Formats: sequence, structure tokens, C-alpha cells
Amino acid sequence: MKKIISILLVTIGFATSVYAQTDAKAKAILADVSKKYKSYNMIKTDFSFTLENPKAKVKETQQGTLYVKANSNKYKVAMTNQDLISDGKSTWTYLKKDKEVTVNNVDNTGDAINPAKIFTVYEKGFKYMYTGEEKVGGKVYQMIDLTPTDIKKSIFKVRLSIDKVAKQIAKVVLFDKNGNKYTYNVKAFTPNAKIPESTFAFDAKKYPGVEVVDLR
Repeated sequence: MKKIISILLVTIGFATSVYAQTDAKAKAILADVSKKYKSYNMIKTDFSFTLENPKAKVKETQQGTLYVKANSNKYKVAMTNQDLISDGKSTWTYLKKDKEVTVNNVDNTGDAINPAKIFTVYEKGFKYMYTGEEKVGGKVYQMIDLTPTDIKKSIFKVRLSIDKVAKQIAKVVLFDKNGNKYTYNVKAFTPNAKIPESTFAFDAKKYPGVEVVDLR
């Protein structure tokens, strides 16, 4: 589980500070997605995350829920054995089985890991290209391929599936140079969800016996 969530966070947050567009249609689609996303206050997303590597015969899937305060760096990733929480200043990594939570300062550098940016990850550090439409289960998805402007990145391609009617990202697939494929599949998307502000901080008093390792 620790491996899975670490990969999830790294792949979500690898964007760089360079901004580039290469396709007018892709740019227009992504602009609509961004505009709609930023109109929300709170967002709740149920997702599945799958790591695949055919050569290594690896296929692992985990379920989780992402809570985000839009237009901020506040989020919570809740999974079976681990939670990751940020109030925009500090991050808490809670290992439920070990009854341990590690606290760090938020990394505000250009390569900062930030799950709150999953729905706007394409805004910085990518060239993008519209590749057509796909129909799955009665829905039409607009497909856009992204390539990082920094060719040194281990991720060499990101494929977005965007619900044409809802104007929302339904799936993100990332490919790396080691043959790994990471799939983030949105199962349910709840805009303007009623999420208390306390969601974005870890209150150790509510978890008796939990060891707090403060690295700030």
C-alpha cells in the first residue's frame, strides 16, 4: 500500500514550471475543463488506482477517495491502510496499521507533489495533442496525449480521457520509461461536496496511541 500511494503521488505531482501548448483543439478542451473545475469549492472523488508492468508480471489495484478544496493546496487522500492530508502548509502521512503519522512541511518547489492538482496537472510542463474520441458505455470521451517539456522526466506520456458532456477528466493514464503504466480511474465525482475544513488536518487527539513523527 505504501508503494502504491507513493507512486500515485509522484505521478500526480511531477509537472514542471514550463508552460507549452501545441494543439488548439486540445487547448480549448482543457481550458473548458479547468474553468469548470475552478468554479467548484469542494470536490470529492472516488477512484481506483492501478499499477501495471507486463514484463515484471505486476498488476496492483487500490481504491480510495480524494477530497480537495478547489483553488488551494488542501487535500486528503484516503485509502484502506493509509491517509495523506495537507492543510496547505503541512502534510500528514498516516499509516493506519503502524499507528504512526509523519508530519512534513509542504514542498512548494516547481516539482512539488500535490494531489490537489490532479485535475489541472496539464496546466504546466506539457505539450498536448488531441487524438480523437472514444465511446465507452454510452459516453463519449475526448482523448488528449500530454508529453512533458522536460525529457529527463521518467514519465514520457500522459493520456487523459475527458467526458465530452460533463467536461471532466474521467481517467488519467501515465506511462514511464521503465515499462510501468499507472491508471487513475475516476469512479464518482461530487462537486461542491459538503466537506468540513477539519478534513484537511490531522488531529492526533482523535487517534489514541498514534505516534507522531514531526519532521518540520
